[in-house]
Amino acid sequence: MYLSKEVKADIFTKHGGKAENTGSTEGQVALFTHRINHLTGHLKNNRKDFNTERSLVKLVGKRRSLLDYLKKKDVVRYRELIKELNIRK
Repeated sequence: MYLSKEVKADIFTKHGGKAENTGSTEGQVALFTHRINHLTGHLKNNRKDFNTERSLVKLVGKRRSLLDYLKKKDVVRYRELIKELNIRK
């Protein structure tokens, strides 16, 4: 599998504060971004994989709703996360 426990723990440590803080909005958005980048690379090689394309669209929607929530709660954290993850809005 492309996403091991160590990689997940590293993502949550970097963005969520500590590895056990898997419920933080920033950590979840960072994890979704990692998965989206992986699926995007897969789709560049496999253009006709429509199931993966559907999964990608659903992940982007989930990430967008989490980002909207974060923007509503704390604009400064939202802007920092967007800049750090290179997400365009």
